[in-house]
Amino acid sequence: MPRRRTVTAVCALVIGAITVMASPAAAAPNPGAAPGFSVSAVKPPPGMVEAMTRDLDLSTDQAEVRLVNESRAGAAESQLRKDLSDSFAGSWVAGDTSSTLVVATTDASKAASITASGVQARTVDYNLATLNAAKQALDLKAASAPRTAPVWYVDVRSNRVVVLTSQPAQAEAFVAASGVDRALVSVQLSNEQPRTYYNVRGGDAYYINGSSRCSVGFAITRGTTNGFVSAGHCGRAGNSTTGYNQVAQGTFQGSSFPGNDYSWVAVNSNWTPVPYVNNGSGGNVTVSGSTVAVVGASICRSGSTTGWHCGTVQQLNTSVTYSQGTVSGVTRTNVCAEPGDSGGSFISGSQAQGVTSGGSGNCTSGGTTYFQPVNEILSTYGLTLVTSGGGGGGGTCTGYQSTYTGSLSSGASAYQPNGTYYTTTVTGTHRGCLDGPTGVDFDLYLQKWNGSTWVDVAQGTSSGPDETVTYTGTAGQYRYRVHAYSGSGSYSLGVTRP
Repeated sequence: MPRRRTVTAVCALVIGAITVMASPAAAAPNPGAAPGFSVSAVKPPPGMVEAMTRDLDLSTDQAEVRLVNESRAGAAESQLRKDLSDSFAGSWVAGDTSSTLVVATTDASKAASITASGVQARTVDYNLATLNAAKQALDLKAASAPRTAPVWYVDVRSNRVVVLTSQPAQAEAFVAASGVDRALVSVQLSNEQPRTYYNVRGGDAYYINGSSRCSVGFAITRGTTNGFVSAGHCGRAGNSTTGYNQVAQGTFQGSSFPGNDYSWVAVNSNWTPVPYVNNGSGGNVTVSGSTVAVVGASICRSGSTTGWHCGTVQQLNTSVTYSQGTVSGVTRTNVCAEPGDSGGSFISGSQAQGVTSGGSGNCTSGGTTYFQPVNEILSTYGLTLVTSGGGGGGGTCTGYQSTYTGSLSSGASAYQPNGTYYTTTVTGTHRGCLDGPTGVDFDLYLQKWNGSTWVDVAQGTSSGPDETVTYTGTAGQYRYRVHAYSGSGSYSLGVTRP
């Protein structure tokens, strides 16, 4: 009997084929790993492994190996996304320990190069840009979406835009009205009835105008101002906040809901931001960056009603309709949550992911929860995530005259110093050092004004997060462009000028 042809090219080597090199203080066997490749082990945050073993039905060793595999997958995916360019169609991890990374492409000729890197390749019909464009078309018609079709998202596994609905005929009419090619859409029966979660605490509780309660998402800075991000439905600009101890805390500076579900609060001098999330059991989870977890990766959530719970990333770029309106660009997870958990911190390993928006179900029977990605909040308001390594990835840029920080979403650019330029009146050497978060591809360009436009005079464009440039130039006006080629997160830039 002839073998059936398949569009999936499977290689023998997958992400799980790694040996975890534990430090003496954290040495432990890792039965899910195989010899041949090594990565440095990072001790998981307190409480995370325990929650993963409970909610993902894993052993302690499996949970630890899974975290290592997912860190490895994030780095591999970033490079493959860059290599595949327009043919990239998404990625996800699979297996109890996330031992397999699958990368989809529309170009069958690229399968061999994907598998050569130790990853499974899947050839599909539509690239990610096409699916995202189709979802955006649905987003533009969100105001006319029926209440029976509250959720739609890009599903990279099925290579379709999925619309969840309790009334398929109404969903079909919504899709038709959007003008989206029906071949790109899968309408699926679902009883989800998402709602926002009010009166919640993620890391620590805070109170709005002395009454309603929400949660601190992640600590941030904006220049010399300290603060935190949270859900947009928690408060509006101008609302005052008090902390968990009822001490005067701060004021909402910006808020967006619906459409988005994010906000940020500036705090007074009584409050100091720290790179931690409450782990629900008396300890802290350290935040070291904000690299986006891939589809299928494990993720955990902290909330005041149900504490720590974990699950996996189901879909990125999801639109969800609440009674107040549609929120777009959120991430869909199978982590449970209940009223009182809204605004809580979503974190994967040590990487901040987002703040709880809403969902359906509960933590007795299970549920679905959506979070607003933190990198979009940082980018929108010009905020910098407070991390254990400072503004960027690992503190590699030291000894420079000036340091600037910021945060970028994938594909975006920022200009330093502070969105403008600097002027030098002498010929001399310009030095720049970019320190980006682990697992991304950030690039650095030094530009000079030629009288009519900005021209690149030096650049650092390796496939990693960190870059340096050195340039000897004449007097004139200069600026640095920091570009997130692939991946998102916070960065710091060291600059020395003549």
